[in-house]
Amino acid sequence: MSNPYIVLPIIFQLFLAILLMFCWTQKNLQKLVSTVGSLIAVAIAVIMFAQVWKSGTLVTQAGNWGAPFGITFVADTFSVLMVLLTTLSGLAVSVFSVGAVRNARVKFGYFPILHFLIMGLCGAFLAGDIFNLYVWFEIIIISSFVLITIGGEKAQLEGSIKYVTMNLLASVVFLTAIAVLYGLTGSLNMADLSLKVAEIENRGLVNVTAILFLVGFGIKSAVFPLYFWLPASYHTPPPAISAIFGGLLTKVGIYALLRVFTLIFIPDAFMITLISIMAALTILSGGIGAMIQNNIRKIFSYLIICHIGFMLAGLGMYTELAILGTVFYLVHDIIVKTNLFMVSGLIFKIKGTYSLRLLGGFYKDYPKLSLLMAIPLFSLVGIPPLSGFWAKFYLIRGGLEVDNLVLVGFIILGSFLTLFIIARFWSEAFWKTGEELPKKLKVKYYHELKPLKQKAMVVSILFLAFISLGIGLGAEYVIQVASRVAEELMNPQSYIEAVLGKL
Repeated sequence: MSNPYIVLPIIFQLFLAILLMFCWTQKNLQKLVSTVGSLIAVAIAVIMFAQVWKSGTLVTQAGNWGAPFGITFVADTFSVLMVLLTTLSGLAVSVFSVGAVRNARVKFGYFPILHFLIMGLCGAFLAGDIFNLYVWFEIIIISSFVLITIGGEKAQLEGSIKYVTMNLLASVVFLTAIAVLYGLTGSLNMADLSLKVAEIENRGLVNVTAILFLVGFGIKSAVFPLYFWLPASYHTPPPAISAIFGGLLTKVGIYALLRVFTLIFIPDAFMITLISIMAALTILSGGIGAMIQNNIRKIFSYLIICHIGFMLAGLGMYTELAILGTVFYLVHDIIVKTNLFMVSGLIFKIKGTYSLRLLGGFYKDYPKLSLLMAIPLFSLVGIPPLSGFWAKFYLIRGGLEVDNLVLVGFIILGSFLTLFIIARFWSEAFWKTGEELPKKLKVKYYHELKPLKQKAMVVSILFLAFISLGIGLGAEYVIQVASRVAEELMNPQSYIEAVLGKL
C-alpha cells in the first residue's frame, strides 16, 4: 500500500534539528523544544506502527519514480518497530539531557545534532534501497562523530578517532559491496535485489559479496573480531551521548544484517557456519572483556558486545523461532542499554566517579534510586519474568529446534557471565561500605543541581525502567509483534509485492 506519510518521522526530526539551530543561544528553549518534539515524535511513531499493524507494509516512492528505479521508503512491521524504539530512546535521552548535559555543550549544538542523529536512524530503518541505506549510515556517522567530540576533552578526542576510523572503514567496505552488487544485478532496490540475486548462477561470487556486507555491517555492530573500537570510545562522551550510542548505534548494524540476510542473501551452510562462529566468539569476548573492567561505562560497553553476539546467534540459527528471539532481544536491549548508560551518568553525578573500586554504599544512601536502577540491571541479566529472560528463552528454543547445541551453550555461558558481572557490579557499587570521596568534579554534583534537573534525570530512567517492566510482564504482546516480524523476514514475499507490485 502506498503512503507518502511514512517519511514523516524523518522529516519531523529534520524540522526539529533546524528549529533548534534557530534557538542556538537559548539553552532552556532548546531543552523545551527537544523534549516536546521528542514526545510528538513518539506519537507519530505509535500512529505509524498502528497503521502498519492494521494495513500491512506501506511504501512510498520519492518523486513518483516507480520501483526499482526511484528512491523507495518502506515501512513494514520491523521498520516501524525500530522507529518506535528509536523515538522512545530519543525521548528518554532528551529528558535526561536536561539535567545531565552541561550548558557549554548545549551552546555547541548538542540538541540539533542529537536530532540529526535520530533522523539518520529513522531513515536507515525506513530505507528501501541499499544505496539509500548507505547514505543514512553516513548521516549517522557524521552526527555521532560531532556528538562524541562536543566538549573537546582529551579522552573524547582520542575515543572519537578510533570510533570514526573504524566506522569509515566499515563505510568503505559497505560501499564496495554495493558496487559489486550493482555490477552483478544492475539494481539497488532491495526488493528487486531479492529476486535478481536468487537468479545469479555464480554462487561463489554471491557469497563473496555477502561476506563484504557481513564485514561492513559487522564493524558497525561491533562483532568479533571487529569490536575493539566500541569499548575504546563509548565511555568517553557524556553519559547522555553514551546512552543513545549504546542503545541504538550498534543495533542499526544488526537491523541491516537481518534485513540483508533474510531479503537479499539467503545464507547457505557456509554463511550460517561463519555467522554462528562470529556470534559465539562475540559473546565470549564481550563477556570476558566486561569481567576485567573497573570503569562502569566500560563494563556496559563490553556487555553491548556480548549481547550483540546473542542477536547474531539468532541469525546464525536461521529459523523463524530464532529470528523471533533476536527481534525480542533487540527490543529489550535497546531500552535496557540506553537506560544503563543513563544510570551510570546518574551514579557519576552523585558519587563523582565511574570506578567500581571507589564506589560503594549507594543502596544505604539512596535506597529508592537503587531499587529503580535494579530494574534495568536485573532485566539485563534476564531474571524471570523480566524482559531479558524471554528473549534468551526464545533464542535457546530456536537453537534446540535446529540442534545447534554449541550456540545454545554460548548463549547460556554469556547469560552466566552477565549474571556474574552484574552481581559484582551490584555488590561493589551498592552493597559494600562506601567511603566519602573528595569533591573534584568541574561540574555540579547531583545534589547541587536545580530540582528540575534532578527530576529530569530520574524521570528518564524511570520511564525506560517502566518500559522494561512492560516488555517483561507483557511479554505475550511483544512476542506477538516479534513473531510477525520474524514471519515477514523469513517469508519476504509480502515485502517484495508491496514494493514492486503483484508479480
